[in-house]
Amino acid sequence: MIWERKNKSHPLSQNLKILGQGKLNGTVKISGAKNSSLVLLAASLLTNEKIILENVPYLTDIEKMVNILKNLGVDLVFEKNKLEIDSKNISIKELPGELVNGFRASFFCIGALLTKFGEAKVPLPGGCDIGSRPIDEHINGLRALGAEITIEERIVKAKIEKKENKLYGAHIKLKCPSVGATETLIMAASLAEGRTTIENAAREPEIQDLCQMLNKMGAKIYDAGKEKIIIDGVNKLGGCTHKVIPDRIEAGTFLIAAAATSSSITVCPVIPIHLEAVTNKLKESGSKITIKGNSITIYGKEIKGVDVDTAPFPGFPTDLQAPFTALMTIANGESKITETIFENRMNHIHLLNKMGANIELNNNVAYIKGVKTIKGMDLVGSDLRSSAALIIAGIIAEGNSKIYGLEHLDRGYENFESKLKMLGIEIMREINSKTIKEKEYLINSESKNMPKFKAA
Repeated sequence: MIWERKNKSHPLSQNLKILGQGKLNGTVKISGAKNSSLVLLAASLLTNEKIILENVPYLTDIEKMVNILKNLGVDLVFEKNKLEIDSKNISIKELPGELVNGFRASFFCIGALLTKFGEAKVPLPGGCDIGSRPIDEHINGLRALGAEITIEERIVKAKIEKKENKLYGAHIKLKCPSVGATETLIMAASLAEGRTTIENAAREPEIQDLCQMLNKMGAKIYDAGKEKIIIDGVNKLGGCTHKVIPDRIEAGTFLIAAAATSSSITVCPVIPIHLEAVTNKLKESGSKITIKGNSITIYGKEIKGVDVDTAPFPGFPTDLQAPFTALMTIANGESKITETIFENRMNHIHLLNKMGANIELNNNVAYIKGVKTIKGMDLVGSDLRSSAALIIAGIIAEGNSKIYGLEHLDRGYENFESKLKMLGIEIMREINSKTIKEKEYLINSESKNMPKFKAA
């Protein structure tokens, strides 16, 4: 039996087969941050000079963004985690709906296109089904900078009506510290006339990475990583070479997997301060953590139940809520996981319960009573981070598991199963050739919509 959410089907062309109760051992190399890479690609539109991005992960989400930029007329060369980007011949100001459908990061382009051309047309964003992620903050901020914005037939149309075709600096106070809105407004303000201040700005490391690259390009951005960011607009931005920061979510996922299996591993390279909220909770749950330079070593021990509330950075990241919930299923005692960012990010709970976990879900609060063991099963992940959580659960479990929904996993983890293999986990990607009928569903596993390249 393959368990999945009712009335929603997933391509079952691939799965990860996992032999449970494995142990991790060794050092794992952490890839560049997906969320940083996507916004840096959008920021490359702000200049006519060449941008070189190093440490870019090889993911389907990156491929989508690359294809979007190519459609705009950008020249890109992607080789060995290095992207060379040349936007001088860009000729299109509108993103095609067929390329951006279901892909939220595409909306980052609106600020860059608007600033560069004085107009932009971008479809409303999609992304993982984890709850509402409104763009009101993006739109209100761009309007404050002088843009006229309308939404027609799910197309956001932005235009600068002023003769000089420039945005103008403004004081913007965000209602909530939206990461996407903060990034969009930073890009737009970089070439605006005068000073822009963004209050209640998001503080995530990916925002700091964006500001570092823009400053290399000639921008004047101050206090990135603080609640109030100041941008003095400049007339022109140039090229640069920039190395993407390590992916803190990938690193956290591996650390949690090690804790869940009472294993010892080292994750490297990382920026330890980016993971402080995670390592603090892992220590509280019983693991020993040592930090040396750009590496973190975890020594997994007996797991104790702890309470976690997700929060904007520097709080516990919502992207690690699902993996940490998997860890808590086998903890000694009780724990409580509260999701405060997205209202629909608990889709993994009923699947963990199918495996034998004891979790009661009340709105966005999961009350967990730890059990000694969970059982391997065939499961379908419904989004990127729930898929990672189910893989961790499969590693913990007794017996074999098959995890489907890899189209989500491949969006955000580079060579995930290969890295787990190197750490000693018996895991294998299977390509299925049969048709799977689940109740009223008829799902052809030979999907015609397979990504052009896979993360592993």
